Amino acid sequence: MKKSLLMVGAVLAINLTASRVFAQTQDTTKKTTTTTTTTEGAADVVGALASNADYSTALAAVKAAGLDATLKIGGPYTIFAPNNVAFSNLPAGKLDSLLKDPAALGTLLKGHVVTGKYGKADIIKALNAGKGKASLTTIDGQPLTLTLVGSKLQLTNASGGSAQVTLFDLIGANGVVNGINGILAPAKK
Repeated sequence: MKKSLLMVGAVLAINLTASRVFAQTQDTTKKTTTTTTTTEGAADVVGALASNADYSTALAAVKAAGLDATLKIGGPYTIFAPNNVAFSNLPAGKLDSLLKDPAALGTLLKGHVVTGKYGKADIIKALNAGKGKASLTTIDGQPLTLTLVGSKLQLTNASGGSAQVTLFDLIGANGVVNGINGILAPAKK
């Protein structure tokens, strides 16, 4: 009986913590806001990405790398898309250099895409099942770990790069886009 009560208490605590991460929050030090936006009717995840001007640089990068053709068919996919501010924080000239090198840009971007549809509700389920932690695999086979840090959802890649989710649920017919506030650089080979 005591074990059952403890298990129920633990599940409730995880649910409350997971619910808090998805409330609209504002971090005054970084001036970012976590929101949930649903875009219905986008033909695909690339269209969903195009539906929000805060992700125009990510959209341009997807097109420059030639990933748009792949992401428009098949799926479902989830793109953890860096916002424009994340791209502007790259060192001077780095974005231009990447845009001129589709192979390097493609490698970088594949680390932000997973197979499967992981909207806000799906992420909550995965975190609850994993007791506050979930692991996904990017389309290039690398692990991507989701954890709660305080009341925010954080992604960490294999090289230790991390970013926080700032936008949920831009829906396309073949997946979803969630916005993040950083760029997850791949491990150096």
